[in-house]
Amino acid sequence: MTLPHQSTPPRIPQDKLPEDHRHMIRRRWLTAVIIVLLVGIPAGYLVISAGQSRDSGRDKERESSAAGLQDNWPSLMKRSVFEIPIPSGAWGVAYYETSNWKTSRLYVQFTTTAGGLDAFLAESGTARSALTPGRITVGERDADIAGWTFAADTTWAGTVVTREDPRPRTDITVDLTEPAFPRVYAVSTTSP
Repeated sequence: MTLPHQSTPPRIPQDKLPEDHRHMIRRRWLTAVIIVLLVGIPAGYLVISAGQSRDSGRDKERESSAAGLQDNWPSLMKRSVFEIPIPSGAWGVAYYETSNWKTSRLYVQFTTTAGGLDAFLAESGTARSALTPGRITVGERDADIAGWTFAADTTWAGTVVTREDPRPRTDITVDLTEPAFPRVYAVSTTSP
């Protein structure tokens, strides 16, 4: 008995694959690329975001652990929150911030011109006429924290700006020994 002769399937050259097989490989590559993008982009974003957050936290930690005044301008946001409108052109600017569960304080010092002092006082909600000669409004405790010494042989004048809660209260003491270039010491206190 003879068996029917089975023909061998036609051989496909190695460099030519059937259309379905090429399509399947292309689809697998496309799927792999999409998966890499869907996983890789968010993962990369998370890594970058975590790094930025860690750096920001370190900056804030460094700033909060600094003891005493920092020779720099407080951020615009801090000046806005504590309502300390340092006049443009002021120099010798330094600040220090403290915060606890009950109160936050911003200590600021700067030198300005007579016109700059008037602008600062006006934007703070007061005027030069409110400055009481010989009055030092910054308390001893706050002066110790900021490292300020109010010498007796200096021409001092001070005022306190009180605002409706929750806005801050600001103690302002000005060194008018050199009237053309007054030195301002301010402590703004707010309750969170």
